[in-house]
Amino acid sequence: MYTPDEHRYEHSGFYRRCGRSGLMLPAISLGLWHNFGNITPFGQQQSILRTAFDCGITHFDLANNYGPPYGEAERNFGIHMDRDWHSHRDELVISTKAGYDMWPGPYGDHGSRKYLIASLDQSLKRMHLDYVDIFYHHRPDPATPIEETMGALDLIVRSGKALYVGISNYYDPAQAETAIRTLRAMGTPMLIHQPNYSLFNRSIENGLGDVLEREGVGCIAFAPLASGLLAGRYLNGIPADSRAAHDARYLKPESITEEKAAKTRLLNEIALSRGQTLAQMSLKWVLRNDVVTSALIGASRPEQITENVKAVDGSDFTKEELDRIDEILAK
Repeated sequence: MYTPDEHRYEHSGFYRRCGRSGLMLPAISLGLWHNFGNITPFGQQQSILRTAFDCGITHFDLANNYGPPYGEAERNFGIHMDRDWHSHRDELVISTKAGYDMWPGPYGDHGSRKYLIASLDQSLKRMHLDYVDIFYHHRPDPATPIEETMGALDLIVRSGKALYVGISNYYDPAQAETAIRTLRAMGTPMLIHQPNYSLFNRSIENGLGDVLEREGVGCIAFAPLASGLLAGRYLNGIPADSRAAHDARYLKPESITEEKAAKTRLLNEIALSRGQTLAQMSLKWVLRNDVVTSALIGASRPEQITENVKAVDGSDFTKEELDRIDEILAK
C-alpha cells in the first residue's frame, strides 16, 4: 500500500494560480509522454509517479496517443490509478488531450466535435476515470471551424467529463485569442495553454504570452529542457545510454549541433555559478516568466524528478545573468 510523504505540500511558493482561475498547479508538473508506454517497466513507472507526488507534483499530464503504442500511457496509468491513486484522486490534477492522429479513418484526428468527444470517452475508459481535470485540444485544425472545436470543449465541461479545458500548440497569438474568446462567449472560460517553451524555443514571446496574460489564461510549458538538450547530458557529445543515442523519435542526434552544444556549455557555466545544474537553471528560467504557471517535465528515473524540483528554490536571476543568457542564445 502506497503511503505518500506527509511533507509533500511544504514547498514554499511551489503552487501557482493558473491564470485567473481558482486552480493552483505545481510549478513543476509531470508529463507521461514517452516513458509510460511499453518501453518502460511497470515498476519503474510506479516509482516515477510516487516520487513525483512525494515531491509535491500533483499534476500528471497525458494525451490519447502517448505511448508507445498509442493509448498505452493512458492504459498503464489506469492500472496505476487502481493500485495507488484512487484514494488520492482529489489531490491530483489529471489532464489528457486529443487533436493528433489516434485511430485510422476520418474520425480519429484533428478537431471535430465527433473526434474530441469520442477520444475523451476512450481516454476515460483507459484511465479508469469518471472525469479528467483538464482536457486539451492538442493542436489547431484549420479545416474545422473554431466554433465547432471550442463548442466541443464547452460541451465536454458541461457534461462533467472535464472540469477545465485548454489548448496546446496554438502559437499564432490571434488564433489563440480567437479560441479563448470564442469559448468564453459560450460560457466556459479557457483555463490554460500548453506551448513549447525553453531557452532554445522562445515561441511564446512573439505576442502569445501577452495574449494569455491579458485574457487571464494560464500557461504550462512543455519541453522546457528542449527534449533533453538542456538536461546537461550533451555538453561533451552524445552518451551511449542517452535518449538521442537510442531513441531518436524525441531528440535526433543531428539536432545536437556543435553550435548548440557550445551554447549549452556556456549556459552551464552560468548554472554552475548559480549553484545549479543546467537543467535546474533552464527550468528556473522558464518559470521566471510571469505568464508561466508550470513547467512540464518528463522523467525516466525518479532521481531526475528529485533534482529538477530543486529548480524552484533557486535564486532569482540578476539582470546581468539574464543579459548574458540572451547574449549566448543570440550567437
